[in-house]
Amino acid sequence: MALLTIGGVAMPTPSDLQVGIMDISNAQRNANGLMIIERIATKRKLSVSYNYASAADMQKILQAVAPVFYNVTFLNPLTNAYETSSFYCGDRSVGMIDYVNSVPRYKDLKFDLIER
Repeated sequence: MALLTIGGVAMPTPSDLQVGIMDISNAQRNANGLMIIERIATKRKLSVSYNYASAADMQKILQAVAPVFYNVTFLNPLTNAYETSSFYCGDRSVGMIDYVNSVPRYKDLKFDLIER
């Protein structure tokens, strides 16, 4: 199984994949100064990066994250199991190493996938 699947398409293995666990909450202090926290939801943020990628892999990855929402399957370290959930993509940045014989070589593709 691929480490990361987006929209049902297996992605190349990322150079780095960090799983952030974010608590969405409403927090305030009461009249006694005691913190009251209402946890609304727990969501994940996947920080994905590729050190180097071919033009074909770069196109595959960028096309996979182009829709507004899509399913992502990833290994969740909290459960040590693969999970699928709906995500969207934050800003994407792509660096290019060079362009030789009409062939681009890319580096440093980075983006965040945020659970819906």
